[in-house]
Parts: sequence; C-alpha cells; structure tokens
Amino acid sequence: MSLRWKIFRGIRQRSQISSLQLIIKNYNACQQYPTEKEHEGSKNTQNPALLYATCVAIAASALGISYYTFKYKRNVYALSATHNIQCGQLRKDLKTYTLEEVGKHDCKENRIWITFGQGVYDITEFVDKHPGGPSKILMAAGGSIDSFWRIFANHNTPEIYSMLESMRIGNISEDDAKSNKSDPYDPYSNEPIRHKTLIINGNKPFCAEPPSPLLVESFLTPVDFFYVRNHLPVPEIDLKDYTLELAIEGTTKKTLDFEMIKKYKKTTITAAVMCGGNRRSDMSKVKKLKGINWNVGAVGNATWTGARLCDVLKDLGINEDVFSHVQFEGYDLDPSGAPYGASIPISKAMDPRGDVILAYEMNGEPLSRDHGFPIRVIVPGVVGARNVKWLSKISVTKEESQSQWQQGDYKGFSPSTNWDNVDFSKSPAIQEMPVISAICDPQNEDIVKIKNGKIQVRGYAWSGGGHRIIRIDITNDKGKTWHTANLTEDLQAKQGRYWSWTLWDVELPVDKNSKEVEIWAKAVDSAYNVQPETFDNIYNIRGLLCNAYHKIKIHLRQ
Repeated sequence: MSLRWKIFRGIRQRSQISSLQLIIKNYNACQQYPTEKEHEGSKNTQNPALLYATCVAIAASALGISYYTFKYKRNVYALSATHNIQCGQLRKDLKTYTLEEVGKHDCKENRIWITFGQGVYDITEFVDKHPGGPSKILMAAGGSIDSFWRIFANHNTPEIYSMLESMRIGNISEDDAKSNKSDPYDPYSNEPIRHKTLIINGNKPFCAEPPSPLLVESFLTPVDFFYVRNHLPVPEIDLKDYTLELAIEGTTKKTLDFEMIKKYKKTTITAAVMCGGNRRSDMSKVKKLKGINWNVGAVGNATWTGARLCDVLKDLGINEDVFSHVQFEGYDLDPSGAPYGASIPISKAMDPRGDVILAYEMNGEPLSRDHGFPIRVIVPGVVGARNVKWLSKISVTKEESQSQWQQGDYKGFSPSTNWDNVDFSKSPAIQEMPVISAICDPQNEDIVKIKNGKIQVRGYAWSGGGHRIIRIDITNDKGKTWHTANLTEDLQAKQGRYWSWTLWDVELPVDKNSKEVEIWAKAVDSAYNVQPETFDNIYNIRGLLCNAYHKIKIHLRQ
C-alpha cells in the first residue's frame, strides 16, 4: 500500500526534499544506536538515536508529515547502523516474525504491521496521516504491500524506501517472504508502445511530454507527440465488450455500447488539453516540489470527434435544477478496484455551448490506448484531470465526485499553506484553467544565431473557460520594452468557445554585442486576464496552475 502523499498519487516521486537528502547524506555522523531496552531506561536527550530521530522528524515536516507521526518509537525511526541494507532486505539485528504473528497486527488495538520483502514495519501512527485515507492503507494491514507497489511502482525511490525503512521493527523468514509474494503479473506489462521522442517523466504510471520545439511545428499536435498523463495502468478494452453506464444518483438508467454512442450526432471540436501541473519545473525553482517535473509540454491541441454529452444526458430526462454535478469514472483501476474519477458542474455538462464531447476520434483517427480508447470525455477549457479517459460510467449527482483526484488532488492553495496546515476540504477542485503561455523555441540555454539583428521566438498560449488569446507580449530587457507577437489561432471558433491554443511567433530585436539574453513571455486573454510576473506569490504546495511569465536565458552568436 502506498506510503506517499495522496497529492502525489500516481506520479513519479523525485529526490527534491533537501532536508531529507541532507540527513541521508550525513547518516554516518550518527554513532551506534542504543537498543530498545536502553531506550526504555534512558532519558538522555543527547543520545545519537534521539538526535537522529529528531532530524528525521524535521525532514518529514518538509514532506508534509507532522512530528507526532515519527514520535511513537525512537528505535523505529533510528535507521540501523547496517544502513547499507536495502529496504525490505533481511536485517540480522532485528527479530524475525512469522506471517501468523504479523497477521495478528491488523488494527490499532494490536498495532498495525505490514511487510515489504523480508521487512516488517509498524505503521500504526502513520495510518491516520495516510493521504489516501485509513481505509486504503488498512487493506494491507497484517499483510504485504508488495502487490500494491506493483501498481504504484513510482514509489520505488530512495526517499520512500528510507521513510518505510524508518518504521522497521523486524523481519519475516526467507521462506515466508517467498510465500508472501502475490501473483507476479505486472499490470504495466502490456502498456502501449510510445514514440521514442517523448521525454519520459514517469514510467509506472506512464507520464511523458514532447520536446517543446515540436509543439509549435503544428497547430494540431500529432497523436504520437501529444503528452501522456496516466494515473494508473492503461486498461485493455475489447471494443465488442465495451459498455458505458449512465446513472442518476447511483441508480443505473441506461447502458450504451460503442455503436449506440456513435448513433448520436457526430460533433467535432478543436480543443487543447493541459495537465494542471504543466510548467511545474518552473514553480519548483521558488521552492522544491515533489511530483512530475513537467516542463512546458504537458499540453496538446487536437480535434476531438464524438457525441455531445448534453445530447446523451437529455435522453435521461434530467432536471438540471435538482442536480449539481456530472461524475465520470474510467476503466483504469487502483489495487482496491476503485476507478479513476472526476466530475464537472452540470451547467457545463448540459450546455450545448459547453461543447463537452464523448470523444472516440482524435485528429480524425480512433483514439489511441494512451489517450482513452475507445471513449474519453473532453471537457474543453477545463484542467486535463477532468477529461477522464477509458470512460466506463457517467453519473448525474447532487454532489461532486468523491474520487481521490477530485477531493485530495488538483486543488490550489495559498503560498503560505504547507503540508502541516493544508485542508483539502476547504479548497475547490480546479475546473477552468488560468491564462498561460510558454516559449517553446528556443529552449533555455540554447545557442541562437542572430540574423539581421533579430532572433525568432515561438511558443503557445491558452486560457481556460473559452477565453480567446488576444495578445502575447515578449521582452528581452526585463519589461522595459515589449514586443507584440504574431498569432495563429482557430479561426472557426465562436465567441466564448475558444477551446484551442494559440501559437505565436515574433522576430525579437537583440543587441548584437550581447552574448546572453533573458526572454520573458506573457499572454493576455479576452477577459484581460494576464499572467502574473513571478511564481513567488502563486506558489502552492501541489505545484499546480503554474502560469507566471515564462522566462528563459539563451546564448547569442553572430
């Protein structure tokens, strides 16, 4: 079972928490730790184990774990002097338990133990702090987490291993460890083949983006170069067996197969889809963040063809005044069998001008597996997390989705909110995205040749809610002088329904004697929303809504 924060659920963990790194780096400074009996009889606050435990607690605070989580047993949090042993390997300095003994520790009254490899871990104090909620982690209580980590393989980082190993209390025998292994089937063994050009930010689940210069080569992003953001293994779906369930307040009203969906009026829209964490790598320069280190490529623009959601829902005879949300679930499942899920306001779902599509084609071809085959919902102008892939169920409800990705992820917070005081229940789920732009060509630190005293700069801009991009401003003297870029946009779009991105380019004058220049880009939309200048005042612990000016430095040559 996952021991990472739910807010990072399904995304690759990165080594970015400097305080924890420092502790690991300086591990050898700690001398031999006292035994459990010595702990019980000593109040010496200067012993190395206590000092080390305190340091781990401080590091944990940076990760969003409160101090009390690490307080309950000093010996649990004092890493062994045999620190070269990897997480889950046999530790001869600790007691060996049987699986029967471990199995008895499946509730708080008896302490909650789990196993990983040959290791036994007491996670009692961690359970209530588990971001996925106690019910999720308790699925592994008294048993093994190995099978869960086959699904959420992005746990497998030194930081997560160190955190788990800090809760180590013992071993299971080698024979028990072998018998404790579940089905060796890897749920990621039949993933789609991806284009080698994609820059992989995470393998399990797969997350990748194209090199940024490719983004501005075409108004429509080729499917092979469209970013991929999966939260779970890609499901295998046979088209002849595919069904889509339609429900009202949990009661199934209708089930549609693929051919029935195709009988609805065929509609095509052009829309960009953007991950809420696009440009997180820029925000992380203010303060380190954990999560997928997206550059500027977690966005793509495509034509989407399918049935309008409003047409499908009208057949259910829904009274919009009674219900508030439309929920979506996918065929991609976590180890507990829970699907990826999200929801949107019913006002968006039922509005013909909202252009929400049950898409079965992308750029004129059937959806690929990575992009939701056979059906995904496209909610234009809204964060990518609500554009659920591999659609299995649509529910009309009075409440929004209770999915982890709706309730405990994809929300914004004040720059002063941290992992100790965050309350996800008090922040609304992100729907429409803010105005944003990015410089795609050249890239940061590129060497660019000056031609006739100018260099060419190209990029994209987009704004949520159907707002049109009306201007892109570019400067290379930190705002003293601004240059207006040329725009390429969807000329077929209607007022208030500009769902696609805008590509832009500018011939930017530069000083011939300069060897280096910093370029800034900002976009303005039709509501005169404009990007903030810096990330300092929009920083948030989740690394979302990263829409400050895009700034790059390049090297010039004649």
